[in-house]
Amino acid sequence: MRARIRRLVPLVLLFPLVLAGCGREGSVPGSVGALTRNAPSIEYPVGPGPSHAIAKKTVTIGVKSDHPFMGFEDPVTGQRSGFDVEIAKMVAAYLGFSPGDIEWKTVAPQVREISIAKGDVDLYVGAYTINDERKKQVSFAGPYYLGGQDLLVDKANRSIGGPRDLRGKKVCTVTGSTPFQRISRPEFGVTVVSHDSYAHCVQDLITHVVDAVTADDTILKGYAAQNEGRLRVVGRPFSEEFYGVGLARQDAVLRDAVNDALDHHVRNGNWLRAYRATLGRSGVPAPTPPPLQRY
Repeated sequence: MRARIRRLVPLVLLFPLVLAGCGREGSVPGSVGALTRNAPSIEYPVGPGPSHAIAKKTVTIGVKSDHPFMGFEDPVTGQRSGFDVEIAKMVAAYLGFSPGDIEWKTVAPQVREISIAKGDVDLYVGAYTINDERKKQVSFAGPYYLGGQDLLVDKANRSIGGPRDLRGKKVCTVTGSTPFQRISRPEFGVTVVSHDSYAHCVQDLITHVVDAVTADDTILKGYAAQNEGRLRVVGRPFSEEFYGVGLARQDAVLRDAVNDALDHHVRNGNWLRAYRATLGRSGVPAPTPPPLQRY
């Protein structure tokens, strides 16, 4: 039986979505070309899907579009690639959807909860940290990844081995972000340089304007992979970010099915294959997937 997702409300686009950005992304060495050439070609067999959780022929999945090797949309071809995209494909396949049944939507972080609650997307997979405040508005399956704030430095730089080595250094991050707030604490003793994109920060790092870039390790691994041989992730996270798949708060049946999908693909090795084909290109070995938080 063709799997279909049960809808709670009609799909109506109420808020503008952020289109894939090439701007600063394309100006970082090796960006679009490297992503296009190295897009993974993993196939996930389509399962029968839990029919009692389904009510339509396509699944709409919200993702990011500007994070290399995590959630990226090629500005020329429209091709989606990255670890989060692979996670989304795995889940969709388990639910009974082929790649052609997926409708991708780029959703801005500031409207994630609204887009899920209003039914603009069935699932959201985009480095979405599970926390109690968000659980008041949406539900989560997972987590499928344990991330954390880390540091990206020049590969030849051995003076920075963790956050304790940052005193007196210039560190770049995105204005107003959680990493910005954390790295601005007096305990780190850094000069914070901020921009509206991590791509701009990476440019500053490559041109030696700053000593390091700080963000979630998934973002940094993507830029390290994009600039293979030039940059490295320090590998000393100083926060914990459990990434989950966001979905409608009332849909416990779908949440259980997505949890089953994640468990299935961790056990059969697809999770590891997806990591190695994307974030693993940074040179950082795959972490152990965190235990599912079924509730």
